[in-house]
Amino acid sequence: MSVPRMLVFLGLVLTVSAGIHYYLWARLVRDIGWPAPWGRVLGWAIVALALAFPLVQMAGRALPREVASPISWVAYSWLGLMFLLFVLLIPADLVRGLAWLIERLAGTPADPARRQFLARLFGGIVGAGALGAAGYGIWSVMRPIAVKPVQVPLPNLPDPFAGFVIAQITDVHVGPTIGRAFLEELVDKTNAMQPDIVAITGDLVDGTVARLGHLLEPLSRLKARHGVYFVTGNHEYFSGAAEWVAHLGTLGVRVLRNERVSIEKDGAALDVAGIDDPTGGNFLPDHGPDLAGALAGRDPSRPLLLLAHQPRQVHEAAEHGVSLQISGHTHGGQIFPFNFLVPLQQPFVAGLHRVRDTAIYVSRGTGYWGPPMRVGAPAELTRIELIRA
Repeated sequence: MSVPRMLVFLGLVLTVSAGIHYYLWARLVRDIGWPAPWGRVLGWAIVALALAFPLVQMAGRALPREVASPISWVAYSWLGLMFLLFVLLIPADLVRGLAWLIERLAGTPADPARRQFLARLFGGIVGAGALGAAGYGIWSVMRPIAVKPVQVPLPNLPDPFAGFVIAQITDVHVGPTIGRAFLEELVDKTNAMQPDIVAITGDLVDGTVARLGHLLEPLSRLKARHGVYFVTGNHEYFSGAAEWVAHLGTLGVRVLRNERVSIEKDGAALDVAGIDDPTGGNFLPDHGPDLAGALAGRDPSRPLLLLAHQPRQVHEAAEHGVSLQISGHTHGGQIFPFNFLVPLQQPFVAGLHRVRDTAIYVSRGTGYWGPPMRVGAPAELTRIELIRA
């Protein structure tokens, strides 16, 4: 991303953040009319929390991870709580607005005491609801990783590949709040599946090799009959994709950059292809998806599995006869109701779908990004089993 575009993006993010924090202050502090000194204390607390996230983003690169991680937990947790407060305040304001409109139409004199009562009532409901949802969301990411079984019927699947198991890991986001312990648990549960292949479909990291490389050592213990494969996600490009591609190779992970491999079993074969994330070309001149190049010269009679980080790549996959695309990126929305915004950019939010003759499975993600919470979109370690249609 160019410097001007980055500055514009940063300016937009800070403007939106400032607007949301002002809105929270107006509804939850000013309108409620907290007695002194609580109104001032809460007002300054909101200012401090508004500054916390950008400061953590800058300081996190300089501070040792042992120091930055707990600070990041606080800042990112507030980011999630802020979103939940904002989302719940909107319907509360619609009800308040309706009450005001009824007053105006009925010619009822304005009653400041009644308005403050409503502000306090809705503020209490919103605050309790947001705190409850945030607490549930944090519990959701702290509990053990759940294995999600998925069966995918393929019409051209050779008999030897019936029951072929793919362990999908995606969107782990090792970084400020996810570290080595999470990966160790993940590797143990993946190996317990005894998969035929492991597919890591991008956004594995949020940080550089120099800062996080040692945390990924557990990946070297992954075991699969036919290999461990990885494709880049957009966050790899934010974190130095070229260095990560090289580093993952030292851990026994095969990075598929617009290429494919053939897997043979009892005289039959299927192909596994992987393509770069679409953001790659914005960061490195030799990166970016090239599905046609990855599939050049392949035998079209073989089943074809495609690892692609973003679900929107399925439309091109369907044109090239891909049997199954495996993707992530969406996190299933991660925090309700964000899942309703995902379709603005991606064709599918989560689950198994079909585009013409191509099946696509979209994982909700194995970790999380930003706020350490998931509401309405639990994380998953996916066990995909291929069966004959």
